[in-house]
Amino acid sequence: MGEARQRLDKWLWFARFARTRTSAASLVAEGRVRVNGVRATAPARAVRAGDVLTIAAPHRTAVIRIRAEGTRRGPAPEAASLYEELGGGDAAALVTEAPED
Repeated sequence: MGEARQRLDKWLWFARFARTRTSAASLVAEGRVRVNGVRATAPARAVRAGDVLTIAAPHRTAVIRIRAEGTRRGPAPEAASLYEELGGGDAAALVTEAPED
């Protein structure tokens, strides 16, 4: 049986790298996400546990390894359990959009 896979934009949203799924898709479309060293060009690209993502934000770049597929956009501790930081920083600090009022 094959490993579970999930859309990249959906995973980024579940893991709280973007505030909305649309902004997660924009990150990918703008060329700011690499999967295993290859630039992702489509938000629908499938990712799975073990894949290494490089996510470039305006002020910081995070390198993470996916630990698990997301099932929902839950609280921050749940989101943080979906990945491990490889770059030695706080990956959650990547969300740079203004909070919604």
